[in-house]
Amino acid sequence: MAATTLLRAALPSIPVVNQLPGVRKTGGDPSSLHEVRSATVARDHVTSYAAVCGFPVKDVAPLTFPHVLAFPLHMAVLTSPEFPFPAIGTVHLANTITQHRPVAVGETLLLEVHTSAVRAHPKGRTIDFLATAMVGEETVWESTSTYLRRGRDNPDAEVPNRPDHVVPGRVTWRLGGDVGRRYAAVSGDHNPIHLYPLTAKALGFPRQIAHGMWSLARCVAALENRLPDAVTVDAAFKKPIFLPGTVAFGQDPAEDGIAFALTSPTSAAPHVVGRSRPVS
Repeated sequence: MAATTLLRAALPSIPVVNQLPGVRKTGGDPSSLHEVRSATVARDHVTSYAAVCGFPVKDVAPLTFPHVLAFPLHMAVLTSPEFPFPAIGTVHLANTITQHRPVAVGETLLLEVHTSAVRAHPKGRTIDFLATAMVGEETVWESTSTYLRRGRDNPDAEVPNRPDHVVPGRVTWRLGGDVGRRYAAVSGDHNPIHLYPLTAKALGFPRQIAHGMWSLARCVAALENRLPDAVTVDAAFKKPIFLPGTVAFGQDPAEDGIAFALTSPTSAAPHVVGRSRPVS
């Protein structure tokens, strides 16, 4: 996230400034927002990403890697005046990734991101960011990122089915205070809540928290040798992971896939709850 993008993300949250032309959110139907870019899966980028997230280095990209190539498109939408909510304070609630086949290092992807209409949620409103990656006419990868904007309670709102089986943690991972900064360097996501205690405190957190997509990637890396080439991984992000800290990872067979979770090793409260299933 370049400094100019970070500034565009922050300005709509600042009183008075957020009413200026070009900063003020104009509302409207966000489902009309649409961004496209091409990006090559570069070996050095894949190697750096794999090292931060715990993947082995291969000639194909990790399952979660195309998300970082699509992230600039997410930010272009989030910072658009036509997007109804400020980027700062919009919470990444859940993510679904479908890989139709492994993406090879060196391939060039045509990436596209568009958004759904706003939906009511028990804790406010949600919106989906729908991303696709194509090689020529072939769709090789897709994701749906669901974001929550907290607001007026809607107790009768329907909630999409999300993974809810909290697998007990069996392996503990000690996470350093620099995890957010290391992931920011390879993902481009420099949201201040992930970087330093001071920047996180400015936004209401006692200290920095791990990126949701890092925590999902770390779980997928732990399952990497058990996942088929064509697979869907669903994940719901629960309680934040404060850095430095310790988490517990667990996995269990579930129907035709794998259920997994990251939890607190002391309270067993969930941070990430997920599942995989093969794509036929």
